[in-house]
Amino acid sequence: QVHLVQSGGGSVQAGGSLKLSCVTSGYAFNSCGMGWYRQAPGKARELVATLSESGSITYADSVKGRFTISEDKAKNTLYLQMNRLRAEDTAVYYCLADAASPKDCADGSPSLYWGQGTQVTVSS
Repeated sequence: QVHLVQSGGGSVQAGGSLKLSCVTSGYAFNSCGMGWYRQAPGKARELVATLSESGSITYADSVKGRFTISEDKAKNTLYLQMNRLRAEDTAVYYCLADAASPKDCADGSPSLYWGQGTQVTVSS
């Protein structure tokens, strides 16, 4: 059974830094891509950053140059380093993993799992 357990987050003043972690189990780590999403109060969940199984990385324009997504395959862990945080970064952050089999991954048939979410609050 696939599990994603998040840690990190908290409250910080604008300009500060936080690091989120997402430890996975129950499947081949990052076999079909992973990412971070966030949801602010009253808003839709939005993409923050993705890391494909081949190592390709994408970022939302709003976080480019400030956030860094990375992985430690030995620890089955995905990270999001957040620097120069702004009040508008305040949201619940979610880790996402696509645990599709190699065939389903190649066919574009996802098997998505979410972390439990972690609150990030940035005060101005």
